Amino acid sequence: MIAMRISTQNQTGDPNVLQLADVPKPAPGAGQVLVKVGAAGVNPVDLAVRAGYFKLLGEPPFTLGWDVAGIVEEVGDGVEFARGDEVLGLVGFPGPGNAYAEYAVVEASEIVRKPAGLSVEEAAALPLVALTAWQALVGIAKLEAGQRVLIHRAAGGVGHLAVQIAKARGTYVIGTASAGKHDFVRGLGADELIDYRTEDFTAIDPVDVAFDLVGGDYAERTAKVVKPGGLLVGAVGSNLGIDIVRAAELGIRFEVVSVRPSPADLAEVLGFKVTVEHALPLADVAKAHELVASGRTTGKVVLVP
Repeated sequence: MIAMRISTQNQTGDPNVLQLADVPKPAPGAGQVLVKVGAAGVNPVDLAVRAGYFKLLGEPPFTLGWDVAGIVEEVGDGVEFARGDEVLGLVGFPGPGNAYAEYAVVEASEIVRKPAGLSVEEAAALPLVALTAWQALVGIAKLEAGQRVLIHRAAGGVGHLAVQIAKARGTYVIGTASAGKHDFVRGLGADELIDYRTEDFTAIDPVDVAFDLVGGDYAERTAKVVKPGGLLVGAVGSNLGIDIVRAAELGIRFEVVSVRPSPADLAEVLGFKVTVEHALPLADVAKAHELVASGRTTGKVVLVP
């Protein structure tokens, strides 16, 4: 048996349930490739599944991770990739992605070739957050030049991509972030920044679109700064804090983005900058989850098997 190392868990719970194990190295089937994982992204949805709050993968044991970047090791029948190709993708979501591992079998239809300008860590950090932002702001909101857009958690994983995407569409971008992260977010293109710790974001002039990555009591407060007939977008996995009925009562529209793998969309976002604040070995997977849970990370956390 040729073995590989994975992160797994036999029960749901805090980060300490995550453990390493050796399992047989898998082989790709038709339409699949085996990727030697160079890095795997860590996202808030991973934490929710680990803890048992979001039962995407059923009952343990299972291996987390949907963001992957690495090198094609083996190919199945009917794929256009070859051994040695550098690739990245959001794989398997919302089913098993198994990216927290030394090797991962992925559908060839869910990956793209990695641009030379992206490091493997950046490539692994990009897919889920960039696709979430793109599918929310372009797919759902259909942003147009001249619109005003509010983005909460503008320095976070999804937020820092959302700022860039919104700015690239010609909009006026307002971001909420702690004061220490304002220079970072301004450097991504934000026009106006609000320190959520000391300032009331509801004092801003009304916006056409708001992208709420906080939820809870933020949602209704955010709805009140959206122009009549404007759009509030929430993200699956967060405490949305509002629904379509309540939004309609407030005179706005409300939609939820549920990210999905899409090589076509991924190709659109490869040119945006993704920031990796921490790259940790697979053995430190629990620490990686703790860092993401802190909510203080600028950009992304990735694991390097």
